[in-house]
Amino acid sequence: MFQLLERYQKLDALLATARARRFVDPIEIARLRERKSHLRGRLARLLSPPTASATGL
Repeated sequence: MFQLLERYQKLDALLATARARRFVDPIEIARLRERKSHLRGRLARLLSPPTASATGL
């Protein structure tokens, strides 16, 4: 999980760098945002409490 958090922070830094460039590449921005969103979903699933159906109740 720590590695996922690190990747998320690195993607955030890459996204900030890409946005700060003089000539912004919208395709690169979209790709980075998609990867960041995917990681956010994975982290949310890992951090969410288990549901009743997942515990077999």
